[in-house]
Amino acid sequence: QVRLVESGGGLVQAGGSLRLTCLASGSIFSINAMGWYRQAPGKQRELVATITGGGNTNYGDSVKGRFTISRDNGKNTVYLQMNSLKPEDTAVYYCNAPQSWGGYWGQGTQVTVSS
Repeated sequence: QVRLVESGGGLVQAGGSLRLTCLASGSIFSINAMGWYRQAPGKQRELVATITGGGNTNYGDSVKGRFTISRDNGKNTVYLQMNSLKPEDTAVYYCNAPQSWGGYWGQGTQVTVSS
């Protein structure tokens, strides 16, 4: 069993920055890739960014050039640095650790960007 706990969300003005943190605990030996997803009200959950165990990254088109995913394996932590935030980035952001059967999810952290 793996537990993922997100933190770092909040209210920020457009153009501002936030850094989200996802701390993994439990059977972390089973974790390789990690990712961030988000879900805005009335919309489907969408990919924000993923990172492999080797550090290869992938980003959703809407955040490329503004967001950066990174990880610290020694601290069992994945980060999402979000710059140049826009009101359309407002959503609940979820940490994910994919597995063959689906994967683990955190409880989410709210990010609200005011215009």
